[in-house]
Amino acid sequence: MHNFKELKVWQLSRQLVKEIYELTVDFPSSEKYGLISQLRRCTVSIPTNIAEGAGRNTDKDFAQFLNMSLGSAYELETLLILSFDVNLITQEQLDFLTNRISEIQKMTFGLIKTLRQESYV
Repeated sequence: MHNFKELKVWQLSRQLVKEIYELTVDFPSSEKYGLISQLRRCTVSIPTNIAEGAGRNTDKDFAQFLNMSLGSAYELETLLILSFDVNLITQEQLDFLTNRISEIQKMTFGLIKTLRQESYV
């Protein structure tokens, strides 16, 4: 088992949750059950899947949960692009958040790769 709280990717994704919650406070109430809910749900799933996977007994299981976390990061990126398309966020907000997501995606992919290499040794 791994200590998820020590993983930089978990720490960054936890910060991302806060940023998305702060961002969506300014969305119109008509989006409460639309983009607000979807953005928050998939953002929360990034660190929670990392934590759940870290608690598993095998690196293979951990990698599987990291893949789910990675999928949520790509979903979040798409939802932010759509939020920009419908004028809910600015280009500056989109750029900042997609850069943050890209960093999380790269770190997650690197961790998956490391776990897979270690499990085949």
